[in-house]
Amino acid sequence: MALKCGIVGLPNAGKSTLFNCLSSARAQAANFPFCTIEPNVGIITVPDERLVKLSEIDKPERTIPATIEIADIAGLVKGASKGEGLGNKFLANIRETDAIIHVLRCFDDENVTHVYGSVDPVRDKEIIDTELQLKDLETVESRIAKIYKQAQTGGDKQAKRMNDILVRYKNALEQGKSARTVHFDNREDRKLADGLFLLTDKPVLYVCNVDEKSALNGNACVDMVCEAIKDEDAQILTVAAKTESEIAELETYEDRKMFLAETGLTESGVSRLIRSAYQLLNLETYFTTGQDESRAWTYRRGTKAPQAAGIIHTDFERGFIRAEVIKYDDYVALGSESACREAGKISIEGKDYVVQDGDIMHFRFNV
Repeated sequence: MALKCGIVGLPNAGKSTLFNCLSSARAQAANFPFCTIEPNVGIITVPDERLVKLSEIDKPERTIPATIEIADIAGLVKGASKGEGLGNKFLANIRETDAIIHVLRCFDDENVTHVYGSVDPVRDKEIIDTELQLKDLETVESRIAKIYKQAQTGGDKQAKRMNDILVRYKNALEQGKSARTVHFDNREDRKLADGLFLLTDKPVLYVCNVDEKSALNGNACVDMVCEAIKDEDAQILTVAAKTESEIAELETYEDRKMFLAETGLTESGVSRLIRSAYQLLNLETYFTTGQDESRAWTYRRGTKAPQAAGIIHTDFERGFIRAEVIKYDDYVALGSESACREAGKISIEGKDYVVQDGDIMHFRFNV
C-alpha cells in the first residue's frame, strides 16, 4: 500500500517549501499568496536503514523502498469553502488521501508577508479547520438530501444506516467540531463513514514551520500550538522548512549529515515527518529480499499474513498457503536465507499470523 498525504495551510506558511524538501518535484515557492496554482504531487522514498542493510547482504539487481505520495494544494484562506481564494478549487485533490499534513507558520520574517498581517498559528489553525469543516458540512448535507427519502421508507436498511451516520456528522460539524471527533463502535458503520472521504475525518500531523534557530527546541508559537491541540488525537512536528530545503540541495549524505550536526539535529525533518506519518496511521514495514530484489512493503499494524501477501498481489492472498518468516535481526546476524534455514530461524506461519515490523517474508500460494 502506498501512503498518501495532503498538505494544507494558509498562503506563505511554508507548504510548498516543505513539499520541495519532501519530494523530487519542485513546486514554485514565492513570496505571494496562491503561488501554487496547480496541485503538485510528489513521491517520497521512505528512508529505512534495514532495507539498506538487506541490500548490502543480498546484493540484489534492484532495491525498492516504500514510498509516500504527497499532494500540495494552493493556500486556503477564510471563505475558501465558499470559493474565496484558490484553495477550494483543489480540495478534491486531497479528499482521498490517508492523512493531512497541516503546516502552521511559526516564524517571523518581514520579507515574507502573512495573509492576515501577523503571526498567530492558533488563529491560522482555526481558520483552516473551519474551512475544512464547512466543506465537509456541504458534502454531508448534499448526501443527506439524496438519501433521506430512501432512509425514511424503511425498506432500505443500508440507506437508513448511512443517513444516521450522516446526521451524526452533521451535528458535530454544525457545532464547529471536526468529523474525526465522531466515533463508531460498529465496524460496518466505520466502513460506510470512511467511504464519505470527509476532509476532517482524516488523521492530522501538525507541522510547525520555524526559523533555523528554533529548529531544535521550538519557540513560543510552537508552545501555543501544543496547548491548542492537547486534546486532539494528532501529532505535532517542528521543522525549519527553509533550512531543510537547503539540506535537500546538498549532493552527498556526508554533507547533509554535517549540515544537520551544525544545527544540532541528529536527523532531517523529512525523516522525522515520515516516521510521524507512519506512527499516526499505525503503519509498519515488512521486507522481501533475495538476489533479484530487496523491497520494503508498508502495511497497517495488526495485519495478518494473507492480507500482507495481498499487498504484493491479490493472487497471493487469494491462494495463500503459508508464510515463511525470518526475523530481521536473525537475517543480519546469519547473513543469508540458507543460513537462517540451517539454524532453524525460519518459522512457518498460517493465516492467523499477525505480521511484525521488520519481518522478512516469503509467501507460498496456489491459485
